[in-house]
Amino acid sequence: MAYIVQFSDVGKDDVSLVGGKGANLGEMTRAGLPVPPGFIVTAKAYYGFLDIAGLRDRIAQILANLDYDDNQALGRASDTIKRLITSAEMPKDVAEEIKKAYRDLSGPEEDMYVAVRSSATAEDLPKASFAGQQATFLNVKGEENVVDAVQRAWASLFEARAIFYRYDKGFDHFRVSIAIPVQKMVESEKSGVMFTVEPLTNNRDELEIEAIFGLGEAIVTGAVNPDIYIVRKSDLQIIDKKIASQPWKIELREGKNQHMDIPLEQREVQKLTDDEIIELARYGITLEDHYNFPQDAEWAIEGGTIYLVQTRPITTLAPVEAPEEKPTGEVILEGIAASTGMTSGPAKIVHGREELGKVIRGDVLVAPMTNPDFVPGMR
Repeated sequence: MAYIVQFSDVGKDDVSLVGGKGANLGEMTRAGLPVPPGFIVTAKAYYGFLDIAGLRDRIAQILANLDYDDNQALGRASDTIKRLITSAEMPKDVAEEIKKAYRDLSGPEEDMYVAVRSSATAEDLPKASFAGQQATFLNVKGEENVVDAVQRAWASLFEARAIFYRYDKGFDHFRVSIAIPVQKMVESEKSGVMFTVEPLTNNRDELEIEAIFGLGEAIVTGAVNPDIYIVRKSDLQIIDKKIASQPWKIELREGKNQHMDIPLEQREVQKLTDDEIIELARYGITLEDHYNFPQDAEWAIEGGTIYLVQTRPITTLAPVEAPEEKPTGEVILEGIAASTGMTSGPAKIVHGREELGKVIRGDVLVAPMTNPDFVPGMR
């Protein structure tokens, strides 16, 4: 049985085999969009591993009587399952296929740096977003290390957050499999995300691009505020820019992601040129037209070339009514949105470390929202 497929072998209808991320990487590759090359360890390989290692019954037993609302119990169950997966022996035929595919991808470069990414088979559906729940391993080099990273990515299907989300959304833990895209690393000079609708107001006539210097980890984790550019889709006019100060960036140095200070004179400059903004916007419009649905895409620029490294449907397209008049008063806090969409509600002041801990654990909702189901995963 072949456990490996190339990006060009699959498309958007192959989610059950390669997961949402893998299917979209294949779909974009087939559409001629600029995707870094790679291959996918399919969901069949994961299921085969569970069967050969005899892990299904052991995992099911751990989850059978779990109190999903007990955070400590959930964490213990997660740790136990992940140890079972990472300590089991990788099937030899699967390991050999992964090694060969990695050697073929590396080519004359021999040991290429790759990203080993997770792609759940229920991922990125229009009504449920599994994005970010499983692990990605960057700057992986060498065939043995790639095999090890694949196994660790399998284990991440049972992160505590992923276990709870499946339970909360009614997904059977064994009906959700995981595929692993292995993709050439892009050493990003600039990177970011793009929403093919304006994400706060859901304005479908505009798209938004967020950009930073360096690798995209800093923007995905929210560690760095990005530039924000708004483009009108009908004529590709840049109608708004918000330039953020960026004091540091993440670069790949000697196989590791390093935090690097940005010189003072470069911290306040616009991250993308206007030409780059417009080129990205063209790709965004192409993506939306191809999928016939608004997209949330991730991109990177290396050596002046734009690459698309991921796309998914935007899952928060509920209509948002504009306020009758602009709110007045003193601004006491500014920041960037954690999710697309808009909501409202009274703010809650957090007093001290103890209450902050309750907020982090989810025992206290800081801002009771008028539409709590609007943001994916919000409890």
